[in-house]
Amino acid sequence: MDWKKNAIAAGFGLFRTTQLHRLAGDFFRGRGVILTFHRVRPPRGGGFAPNALLEITPDFFDAILTRMRETGYAIVSLDEAASRLVSGEGGPFAALTFDDGYRDMMEHVLPALERHDAPATFYIAPGLADRTARLWWIELEEAIRRLDVVELTLDGEELGLLTTDDSEKNEAFERLIRNLRGGGEKRLLAAVAELSAQAGIDPRALVEAECMDWEELREIAAHDLVAIGAHSMTHARLADLEVGEARAEIIESRNRLHRELDLPCRHFAFPYGDPASAGPREFALAAEAGFATAVTTRPGMIFRQHANHLLALPRVSANGLWQDLASFDVLLSGAPFFLWNGGRKVNVG
Repeated sequence: MDWKKNAIAAGFGLFRTTQLHRLAGDFFRGRGVILTFHRVRPPRGGGFAPNALLEITPDFFDAILTRMRETGYAIVSLDEAASRLVSGEGGPFAALTFDDGYRDMMEHVLPALERHDAPATFYIAPGLADRTARLWWIELEEAIRRLDVVELTLDGEELGLLTTDDSEKNEAFERLIRNLRGGGEKRLLAAVAELSAQAGIDPRALVEAECMDWEELREIAAHDLVAIGAHSMTHARLADLEVGEARAEIIESRNRLHRELDLPCRHFAFPYGDPASAGPREFALAAEAGFATAVTTRPGMIFRQHANHLLALPRVSANGLWQDLASFDVLLSGAPFFLWNGGRKVNVG
C-alpha cells in the first residue's frame, strides 16, 4: 500500500517542518495514550519485509520509554489508566500493550520494562500458545519469500504472480493482502494454507518458533510489571463470525488464560482491531464478558469522554517504518489523530 505509506510520510514531514503539532499544547493529547507494540527485536534487513511495520528494534523501544518520561507521561498499568480516566485524577498517562505473545517479549521487552520500571499488558490468544492458531501474515510472508511464482485460484479465477525478486515479492504481498482481507477470514486462511503447502511451510512449527508457550507465559505472567489480557481464542476477526462464535472466542480466551495462568484476566484486545474487525456488536460482547477494558487499533489518544467507552479504547501504534523520535513526538502530540478522526475525540461507531 505505497499510497498509504506515502501519505503517512507526507504527514510526518509536514508536522516536523511546520511544528504545527506543538502549537495546540495539550489540546490534542487528551488524558493519555495506549501504545500498541507487536515485535521488539534486532533489525533483520533485506528488501522484502512486508510485516516490518509490526516490529521495532530494542534500541528504539528503550528510546520510546525514555521519551515518554521526558515528556511528562506516567507509564501506568491498564488498571491505573482506567482508574485515572474514570476519576479524572492524575496527570498524562501512557499504558504499554503488546499483541500476540511473541517470544521477543522474554528476550528484549521484559529487560527494558525492568530498567524503566514500566508496567505493561500482554494480550494472548490461547490458540497461539496451544500451537493450533496461525500467524497467517507471517506464513504469507515466508511463502512468498520461498516461492518464485505465486499460483492461486481465488473465486474461480487463476492468479499467477512472479516473485523472483524483492520488488515482485513486495508487490505480490500487497496485492494478495488487498484481495484476501476483503473476502472473509476463512477464505484468507485457506488461501494462505495453500501457499504455505506449496512453499513447504509448517504453520504449527512457525508459531512454535515465534510465540511463547504456556511455560514461558506462566513465567512472564508472574512478573510484577506484567498483566495478561485476552486476544480471542484463535486471533479471529470477530466481525466475520456469527454472534455465538464471537462470544465464545471472547469468553473462552478469558477463561482459558485464567485457568492456565491462575491469574485474573481483566483486559481484552480485539484482533486486528480496525472498524471492519470490531465494532459496536463486539464492544457489547466484551462488556457482556465482564472485561474492565478492551482496546482496538483505531488510532487516537485517550480523552475524558472515553470514560464512557472503556470497551472501545483507541491505541497508537509504534510503527516499525517510522523508528525515529521526531516522528514519535508527532504521534504523541495527538494532532495526526485529530485530523484522521475528523475532529472527533471519540470514534466508536
